[in-house]
Amino acid sequence: MNAPRQVGRYLLAPVTRRTDGGRYTATLSIRSGSGSSSHDRVFRFTPTFRSAGAAARYALAQGLEMVAQPMLPA
Repeated sequence: MNAPRQVGRYLLAPVTRRTDGGRYTATLSIRSGSGSSSHDRVFRFTPTFRSAGAAARYALAQGLEMVAQPMLPA
């Protein structure tokens, strides 16, 4: 479920982690470029989720909204 997804020049890679309470958190890496000229931004999201799949879907949805904007958020 956490498979990276290529969207234009961006590679979106969700990462989920299980919390001590048994819920899941979502993080998203957005990479652009390649080799020594690559750039990677990492976003951590506040909500927690009942499943890793739900957390990954949330991270990807957020990433798709970000890359649709003229400029990625800082």
